[in-house]
Parts: sequence; C-alpha cells; structure tokens
Amino acid sequence: MAEKLVRKKKEHYVDNKVFLEEMKKYRKKVLSAKNRNRRPPPISDYIGECFLKIANHLSYRPNFINYTYKEDMISDGIENCLTYVANFDPEKSNNPFAYFTQIIYYAFIRRIQKEKKQTTIKHRLIMDANYDDVALQPGDDGEFKNQFKKL
Repeated sequence: MAEKLVRKKKEHYVDNKVFLEEMKKYRKKVLSAKNRNRRPPPISDYIGECFLKIANHLSYRPNFINYTYKEDMISDGIENCLTYVANFDPEKSNNPFAYFTQIIYYAFIRRIQKEKKQTTIKHRLIMDANYDDVALQPGDDGEFKNQFKKL
C-alpha cells in the first residue's frame, strides 16, 4: 500500500484570530476615546502590519500584478483601511481579514479607474495637439537644420 503524502497545512500570512483579538482591543480604545470626546487612538503595530500584508498580497493577484502604479494602489488601500478602521465592529463580524481585504480591493479598483482616466486625458491631449506647436521651438521658422554642419 502506497503511503499517502500528507501536506503540511499552509500558514496564512495573517492570523485572523489574532487579528480579531487586536481589533477588539482597538475597538474598546476607540469607544473609550469617543466617550471622552477625544480623537481615536492610533492603531497597534500588529494591525498596521496586517494592513500592509493584506495590501501587498492582494497586489499579487493576476488582475492587479502588471500595473506600473502598484505602489500607489497599495498606499491607497492602506490609507482607506486607516480611514475605516474604527468602523469595524467585532459584534457584527468576526472576520477582520475579509473586511479589510474588501476595503483594499475597492481602493485598488478606484486607483485603476483614476489612472485610466488620466491616461485617456493624456492621449486626447496628444491627439488634439497640433504637431507644429509641439515640435517647433520659439523663434524657429519651421525649417529643420543640421545642427552639426558648419556654416
């Protein structure tokens, strides 16, 4: 009888249970600060690391991998997580990984749409531009001259 190959369980890059516990602690601090009319406290290093890991790993998906502005996408995702971190309610959901993955995913989509819009604008400007306006320098008479030829 052939031995069965037992695969080692793959470790996930974010431990959802630990992440949930950190979010519960943070939620208590947020509610305490809100009751005292203070600003929300900063997030812990672990929560920040989780945001960074989620954003980086999501950027490796096939639909996001080949963009030249991938760093901007990651930054937008992390920024949106920081904006909405206080909205996560552990009583409603016990999956902060999915919650913040969705936030980052939609931040990526918004960045792609914004960049495509800018690219379209650039292409239109180039197509509408008069070549003579772009190619000629002020004071040129429109004739091209050999710059290296002795006169």
